[in-house]
Amino acid sequence: MRLIIIGPMASGKSVIGRKLSKRMGLNFFDTDECIEKKAGASISWIFDIEGEYKFRDREFEVLSNLKTEDNCVISTGGGIVLRKENRKLLKKGTVIYLETSIQSQLERTMNDRDRPLLQGVKNKEETLRGIATLRNPLYLKCSDIVISETNDLNECVDCILREIGQLK
Repeated sequence: MRLIIIGPMASGKSVIGRKLSKRMGLNFFDTDECIEKKAGASISWIFDIEGEYKFRDREFEVLSNLKTEDNCVISTGGGIVLRKENRKLLKKGTVIYLETSIQSQLERTMNDRDRPLLQGVKNKEETLRGIATLRNPLYLKCSDIVISETNDLNECVDCILREIGQLK
């Protein structure tokens, strides 16, 4: 079993992924953490110094390496769906899309300085709406399961477990 979590920034992919993997006794991988570990640098630094395109190259490399992992939960970065090659790789697992409102994203990123796509942006809401317009259709196209937003992490994990037949 390979569960892959996708969704916009601040949708809770990493936190939910960790909780889900712990509940199921599966290994956990976070693509952003894998990138940072391999690069020896933060995502923000990679974006600043190498640019988004090189970051997406690194993202593809990490996802490619994880495609053979079994019995795991993989949390991805929000932009993983942008590359066609990544969308193909996502099909190597059960893809869970965490739907999240723009309002929740704004609240969750209000004091966050580690979001490269929101650095130096005057109107975060407008930026998030633009990102959502591009990415939300891709999330839907790639997903096997769509989980509607909830503010209760355990409830979200329970919803996923019910969807994959692991909880009644």
